[in-house]
Amino acid sequence: MADETTQGTGTVATKPQRRFKRKLVGHVTSDKMDKTVVVEVVRYSRHPMYKKYVRTRAHYKAHDEQNTCKTGDRVEIEESRPMSREKCWKVVRIVKRAVID
Repeated sequence: MADETTQGTGTVATKPQRRFKRKLVGHVTSDKMDKTVVVEVVRYSRHPMYKKYVRTRAHYKAHDEQNTCKTGDRVEIEESRPMSREKCWKVVRIVKRAVID
């Protein structure tokens, strides 16, 4: 019972549980901002009527502390606290580097 505390009234109060942080994988589309990258995440969902798989894209601004991500890299991003008006994701790791020809 490490996460439970007893109050003076005899009731047991529990600490609030940490929320699960979502993780997404996508490609970096822009790295022109300082310590920020734009990541495009592609999802495939099946259309309910036509039974065809439809591609949906979403763009997220993610925090890149060391400015290591470049355009074309495949990265994993994780939900975090809001850092600005549009930026509430951070780069966890670079899955695959972009091939530069």
